[in-house]
Amino acid sequence: MKKLWILVLGGVIFACTQQKGFEITVDIGGAEGQMLLEQRGTDAWISVDTADVVDGVAVLKGEVERPGDYYLSILGQRNKMLIFVENSKMTVTGAVDSLDNVLVTGSKTHDEYKGIDNQIKELSNEYMALYQQSRESLMQRDTAKAEELMDKVNEIYESANQLQEDFIKNNPGSYVTPYFISNVQYSKDLDELVEMVDALDPKLDSVPGIIRLKERIDKLKTVAVGQVAPDFTQNDPDGNPVRFSDVYSQNELTLLDFWAAWCGPCRAENPNVVSVYNSYKDEGFSVFGVSLDRTKEDWQKAIKDDGLTWQHVSDLSYWQNSAAQLYAVNSIPSSLLVDKNGKIIAKNKRGEELRKVVAEFLE
Repeated sequence: MKKLWILVLGGVIFACTQQKGFEITVDIGGAEGQMLLEQRGTDAWISVDTADVVDGVAVLKGEVERPGDYYLSILGQRNKMLIFVENSKMTVTGAVDSLDNVLVTGSKTHDEYKGIDNQIKELSNEYMALYQQSRESLMQRDTAKAEELMDKVNEIYESANQLQEDFIKNNPGSYVTPYFISNVQYSKDLDELVEMVDALDPKLDSVPGIIRLKERIDKLKTVAVGQVAPDFTQNDPDGNPVRFSDVYSQNELTLLDFWAAWCGPCRAENPNVVSVYNSYKDEGFSVFGVSLDRTKEDWQKAIKDDGLTWQHVSDLSYWQNSAAQLYAVNSIPSSLLVDKNGKIIAKNKRGEELRKVVAEFLE
């Protein structure tokens, strides 16, 4: 009986000494006021805790459902420090003028993240140095050397992405994996995203980032090649509502083009779209432009300057453009080709590839 009571007492003591939440001691040299810990929500930042800086130190407390990426900042300032918080005693030390280089201890999850992040930073420093050399070569009109250096830049950049992809593949149950997925997901097509998510440990299903990714996958499935393009209505520059289906039903083939006046790659691609349009408009090809601009003036000026003589619409809501949201557009230029019945036949065809697809379809 005495042994039993010793075991029970030991269990009680162990339970009482277990960490039931997180306690983050923050020592940022030069920091004043309050420290803020928050998490990125779908539409806004979510405050988790705040603490006064006393004698240079602030202590944040709380409890998280699972380890995850949170952001630490000095209240009222824009710079944020990414830290992976788990229910443990953690420390964050550094200086107010170099918040990107804080030292975090006490979080095994953050240690996982930092191991990859350090390698990415090394590669980043390497390709940025080569990029600068490339620009200098270009200024000296040595285009051959500039192109050679840019090839190396792109190669190193891709290797940084590969580091993250390898981590995702090799660590399907890590709470760092959703963060790295968020970094690489926009370069992946639908099938790759589905494969990536299907390989994850089910315990990650409740992570907000994975929930959002699954919602995006569901949207992408509705705008995949072979599907009927979702219909929508927005106003043209004169304020008249235009329905997408009214446009594509009048043409053999229509390019739905998401772009913006402020988007350099979009403006660079516009001459090609104009050329293809002029070549095939009499054979049933048209373009329907959806702008992600914020001001009517910039939008109209770009239409005029680039000679975009087809129909245009916008709700002037920037990335929150309702049509862009409907089509899960997260980068521009973005486009798809639909036939007169609204069936999507191709996506994101640019340059000579766009001309080839249009020509083959209209033959």
